Amino acid sequence: MDAFDLDQFFPYRLAVLSAKVSKGFAEEYGKEFGISLAEWRVIVHLAMAGKVSVREIYQRVDMDKSKVSRAATRLEAAGVILKKVNPQDKRLVELSLTAKGKRMMNRLAPMAREYEARVLAVLSPEQRAALDDIFDTLLEAK
Repeated sequence: MDAFDLDQFFPYRLAVLSAKVSKGFAEEYGKEFGISLAEWRVIVHLAMAGKVSVREIYQRVDMDKSKVSRAATRLEAAGVILKKVNPQDKRLVELSLTAKGKRMMNRLAPMAREYEARVLAVLSPEQRAALDDIFDTLLEAK
């Protein structure tokens, strides 16, 4: 039997890299806004999509429904999002950003772009293009 090296196992390496990058940015927006990773994902998704349900968010951002629901509850209490029962389907709750949430996102977006630039600064332009191609390929693969 071949020896298995976890440190060279692609899914493990990808998970470690993802956690490291997410944690680094979470520290920045956490200090500035006092929000969690789940709250960040809810805010960004709402900024992109407008009014959506919790179900649509947790499916899109790859988080447990309970985490998304708790994040939405905290954001609603902070005045960042608005929850409204869908008039056609009372089981669905639509979420949207409030004016306060939109102002927050206007500050978060440049922070995110700056953080991304710092993380990717270690790559050459060719490496960055290759990385983008690799991500596109892997995300499209079944």
